[in-house]
Amino acid sequence: MSLNSVNIMGNLTRDPEMKYIPSGKSVCSLSIANNRVYTKNGEKVTEVSYFDVEVWGLAAENCSKYLTKGSGIIVEGRLRQDRWEKDGKAQSRVRITANAVHFMPKRQNNAEEPQPAVSSDRPMETQTAAATSAEDIAWEE
Repeated sequence: MSLNSVNIMGNLTRDPEMKYIPSGKSVCSLSIANNRVYTKNGEKVTEVSYFDVEVWGLAAENCSKYLTKGSGIIVEGRLRQDRWEKDGKAQSRVRITANAVHFMPKRQNNAEEPQPAVSSDRPMETQTAAATSAEDIAWEE
């Protein structure tokens, strides 16, 4: 038995990058920053971690359309490790493959076009994304 589940909230560190695989399916690459605040020796410390996220299908299209650098999101997904060899050395990276992306409301001090808020009765806010074939899962840049 095994379990591979991730829930993470953070802000985009760059604008989404949309690509299409040869079959025509869309994939959107996101990078999010997640802050952990804790106290050490009586002082508040902030630890920032950065995560790569990939989103597939219609959810990828909507992420590309509605999200920009700084947007807040919650990602529900799984970890995926890619392995390859480069110059005779083993390489690997772990990223999050999203099952769902929840858009967070934009900050009030931003006068740009409003972004959808998270709500269960509107389909745009929670976008479901899943790789559906071996071709999708094996795709590399």
